[in-house]
Amino acid sequence: MRILIDIGHPAHYHLFKNPISCLLNKKHNVSILIKKKDILEYLLKQSGYEYLNILPKGRKNSKTGILLGLVKRDWAMFKFCLKNRPDIMLGTSTAITHIGKLLNIPSIIVNEDDYNAVQLFSKLGYPLASNILAPISCPTGKVDSKWEKKTIHYEGFHELAYLHPNFFIPKYSKIKKIISTLAPFYIIRFAKLTAHHDQGKKGITTKIAQKIIDILSPHGNIYITSERELEPQFEKYRIHIKPENIHHVLFYADMYIGDSQTMAAEAAVLGTPSIRFNDFVGKLGYLEELEHKYNLTYGIKTSEPEKLYQKINELIITSNLQQEFQKRRQKMLADKIDVTAFMVWFIEKYPESVNIMKENSSEIEKRFHRVNLDYQNKFR
Repeated sequence: MRILIDIGHPAHYHLFKNPISCLLNKKHNVSILIKKKDILEYLLKQSGYEYLNILPKGRKNSKTGILLGLVKRDWAMFKFCLKNRPDIMLGTSTAITHIGKLLNIPSIIVNEDDYNAVQLFSKLGYPLASNILAPISCPTGKVDSKWEKKTIHYEGFHELAYLHPNFFIPKYSKIKKIISTLAPFYIIRFAKLTAHHDQGKKGITTKIAQKIIDILSPHGNIYITSERELEPQFEKYRIHIKPENIHHVLFYADMYIGDSQTMAAEAAVLGTPSIRFNDFVGKLGYLEELEHKYNLTYGIKTSEPEKLYQKINELIITSNLQQEFQKRRQKMLADKIDVTAFMVWFIEKYPESVNIMKENSSEIEKRFHRVNLDYQNKFR
């Protein structure tokens, strides 16, 4: 089977890396296309996978920049597909849907962001997609919309494609030269919030960051990971670790606080107490489920900084916090599937898998509820 996977963001590299490995091991022909985006190409180089960067100069986040980038990406993908003729295309970009429609190749958008949070992406990609693959908590349109009708929902989160115990076993050896777990430590994350869908959205300001540090400092060590340029007073907290090892850091952390949705969800599915502070709170179904059904993360709007400080203080003094969050994690894992195993099955059985999921999704998902027996609790 000739499979094209288009990746446009570092988080989506993690989403697809295990399905790619499984598909390659099963002797499928997998082509990986990417664009320039933060550390995405670095991660691909580290993985050893062959790939093609079809937008090596990236694009600007203005409407004109998005349009020009889309045209360039579509053209590059069109030329690649004419030459290589994949049987199926998957990804988190709109390009696969445009070229798929043009060349009569099935295209599947894999997404976890609600329609209302990524409206431009949805309008550019969903109409021409063959199908949309999304967590059950993610609405891809109105209940009766044609986009929702072409969506296959599954019991999982993107983060469980790479942080499920079947694929991720935390290793302290990966971080021990940088971080000691003899004392509590906390991860603070600053996102850029410069993407098109981030326009008008706010996160952690310099003043709020300093207040967070003042609260945490008496209780343990602080490490900052940042997409944006750090203010001089925060440089001493910057964590110097290989990007591919950040999830091991998150697992052993005593708390995560940040304005990044993805890392908040990653911490949550790892069982690390997680607080997100931005203007997306209440607007993303997968984080709402992690918060209100499993109590693994807390969302606080930027208009309520005092509530943020209160929640941090509350968690710091909570006894057996790590053990409690691991129990919550285990409950979540019992409900959710191994997303990698599911995705590989869905691709190999496509398009039959669409009808199977629509007719009997719960029965199919049962086979993907297996959890690795080597799973190690985070108890100390």
